[in-house]
Amino acid sequence: MSTMKITAKSPCRVDLAGGTLDIWPLYLYHANAVTVNFAVNRYTSCEIVTRTDSKIVLRSADQRGEETFDSFAALVAAPKYKLPLLAYVVRFFKPEGGLELSTNSEAPSGAGISGSSSLIITISSALNKLKGTGYNIEKIREISQNIEAQIIRVPTGCQDYYPAMYGGVSAIDLGVPGITHRSIPVDLADLNERIVLAYTGEPRNSGINNWEVTKAHINGDRVVRRNFDRIAAIAFGMRLALEKADWNEVGRLLREEWTNRKKNAPGITTPLIDKLIESTRKAGAKGAKVCGAGGGGCVFFLVERGAKARVSELIVQAGGQVLPVQVAPQGVRVKTAAK
Repeated sequence: MSTMKITAKSPCRVDLAGGTLDIWPLYLYHANAVTVNFAVNRYTSCEIVTRTDSKIVLRSADQRGEETFDSFAALVAAPKYKLPLLAYVVRFFKPEGGLELSTNSEAPSGAGISGSSSLIITISSALNKLKGTGYNIEKIREISQNIEAQIIRVPTGCQDYYPAMYGGVSAIDLGVPGITHRSIPVDLADLNERIVLAYTGEPRNSGINNWEVTKAHINGDRVVRRNFDRIAAIAFGMRLALEKADWNEVGRLLREEWTNRKKNAPGITTPLIDKLIESTRKAGAKGAKVCGAGGGGCVFFLVERGAKARVSELIVQAGGQVLPVQVAPQGVRVKTAAK
């Protein structure tokens, strides 16, 4: 019996403005709610090889883990998983027969650049192809978002999946009619000269900041709600500034977004993050903010053209690690081959 091989990969992302607003129902309480982000060429990837027996083998290169189940029924019956993200996606798609699923992520641990969301899009797209279920990319996003919520056991936002789906620079409109993705036309070669991404280490409290803020918002914390009014306005302005390639305004809004975000969740920053942002300001960094929930992870810097080398050197001197990145122009790609 012949076997089939399916490979897939999708990019991670940097969020520019409007993060946490994308968690339902927060965006329903703010006018013109939008999240702005862009895809980066740090990829998650997977390879699925079908087997002639019923065994299901899951492997993660970046987590250095592997687990094997005698059958799909055995996977479903397992009380816990070494690789829950892989297992949950396989469990949803219910493959017929055995397979080997091998994955990898180029996102450092706890980086805040949506490595897990990208990986779920990657695996779901590959299994969608394998099963011939025919889900469109928006349905894949809905499935992926729901699976991630099952794994982390708190509500998840939608924005992290869109760079993996479409690549490029994105505005995700959020409102009563639903969620709509729109590409922002940006000169990517120009933007690539203006981005620096630094890794500060794995967060101590990864994954809890957004949930704490969400609870405060839902519970009626007036300060948090006012801050999110401002964050929504900043994100709306960020979209307009990117469309006009007004980099001074993008930098100003990035600084303002970071200031407001720290008010919502003081634990989002660390002494190292504060040091990196302060030390690079006079070297050409127009603005900076933590990616994702913060507390560590990655920091994005918007820099003047010609300042990347200076800013990168200062980041390394201060104890950070510079991750070479460019905007990833395309989203998830799936390939099939007989094996």
